[in-house]
Amino acid sequence: MQKGINTVCVHSGEVEDEVYRGAVSPMYLSTAYAYDGLETSIYPRYFNSPNQKKLSEKISELEHAESALIFGSGMAAITTAMLSVLKSGDHVILQNQIYGGTRNFIIEECEQYGIKYDFVDVNNWSELKSNLKSETKLIYIETPSNPLLEITDIASVTKFAKENNILTMADNTFASPINQTPIDLGIDIVIHSATKYLGGHSDITAGAVASSHEIMKKVFSKAKNFGGSLADQTVWLLERSMKTLNLRVKQQSINALDLAEFLEDSEYVERVYYPGLKSHPQHELAKSQMSGFGGMLSFDLKDKCDISKFFKSLKLIKNVLSLGGVESTVLSPEKTSHSLLTPEERESQGIKSNLVRFSVGIEDSKDLKRDLQMAFASSLESK
Repeated sequence: MQKGINTVCVHSGEVEDEVYRGAVSPMYLSTAYAYDGLETSIYPRYFNSPNQKKLSEKISELEHAESALIFGSGMAAITTAMLSVLKSGDHVILQNQIYGGTRNFIIEECEQYGIKYDFVDVNNWSELKSNLKSETKLIYIETPSNPLLEITDIASVTKFAKENNILTMADNTFASPINQTPIDLGIDIVIHSATKYLGGHSDITAGAVASSHEIMKKVFSKAKNFGGSLADQTVWLLERSMKTLNLRVKQQSINALDLAEFLEDSEYVERVYYPGLKSHPQHELAKSQMSGFGGMLSFDLKDKCDISKFFKSLKLIKNVLSLGGVESTVLSPEKTSHSLLTPEERESQGIKSNLVRFSVGIEDSKDLKRDLQMAFASSLESK
């Protein structure tokens, strides 16, 4: 019988305590396990300690995958997964609007591996087709994208990829498996920065990869050599946090839509980027492939506002790095998540100096609106 999403979040991947039968999974901190009589040696770098194995099962079930692995960070997950399916001489097509760290990895590292690449608008079919090469082995997308919440037509991309015998990989961090399961739409490999919504409390760093058994064998082969495993204390914390994943993300999605509508009507805001708004150019596409629109949005401040004063004037909303926590946070992509890009690269992606990325938490939305309104007013002082 298929379990409900809350039941999966709470009970899937539990480590069973046969003696005391506690409600919470025990934490296995050992790095030395007996090997006599075992088919596979248990060792944390092999991603197979009791806590690691069980948490991977929870993630694979949430993503409707056959298998999964957890990593020390989102970038460890992304880089290991990519290098598991690409080799020297291969070509990868990447969505132009993606997380700055991912883009920087491609630009800084792929050349030395002999891997060629192109950044394209994957929703532009003529551009996608024109960049297809006989060596193309992977199409990489991120939807919704960081930081402008661009939506990629997942089913169309996967159809194109399968017709050309190409693998597909999707970063599902912003949506989370609560709002979107890309594998159901044909994606081969799903990536997460588990630091964000899966962790949800701004206190751990982790990553995840989910796919078929066949592909995950390749990922494991690379992963054990690269050494990007996750310490079991953090594994335990992540499993605990994921018990409330559905509840947190649902509330964040409700709050984000309310805040997006509020910001769209604000005299201080030039434009709001949120797929839940009818004004979003891909709103209907988002509705067709997402069950919720998520807790992330961005907005451009009007020229009359000083972005530095705006950030400093916030009292409840925190101006900090990262996203996806229960507390609301804001940052400037120009200064943080996309700071490694050149000004020209940021401009080509529509990332302006007055862009604010807003990770909406689970607070009462009326309090968040009040905080924003006061900060807007303060941003005008002596400008």
